[in-house]
Amino acid sequence: MWVKGRAVVDIQTLSADIVPYAVSAISVYGAAILTRLETDAADSSVNLGYRIVQRILGRRGGDGEIESAVTDLAEDPNDTDLQAVLRVRIKSALLADSDLVKDIQAMLSQTHVSINASGEKSIAAQTITGIANTGDSATIQR
Repeated sequence: MWVKGRAVVDIQTLSADIVPYAVSAISVYGAAILTRLETDAADSSVNLGYRIVQRILGRRGGDGEIESAVTDLAEDPNDTDLQAVLRVRIKSALLADSDLVKDIQAMLSQTHVSINASGEKSIAAQTITGIANTGDSATIQR
């Protein structure tokens, strides 16, 4: 937990919340996201991810670790290990910059994600990264 005045921020959770948006944007733009370009992304999560990555890259005292993580992830956006590296780099940046934390929180608070499931055995999730099974007697083999 990081405490500033009365605000308590869970940096671990905040950094984990950021990564899916960053990955969406990196999936679309690849390493080109490292350059400041105007975006007309149709998908709001991609646009948010683009703005978040640009804000993180624009912070003072950047050491190139975020850029390196973005470049590596651009090669394979589905690689969960590379996503974890980006999350750790983002977490470090958040811990070092309270203004960045406030800015990212403001960006995330403007999002309105609504996930609903209805009906028997329904599944509701923003992201499913593994097997999602709603059957009674399913056999899953890997």
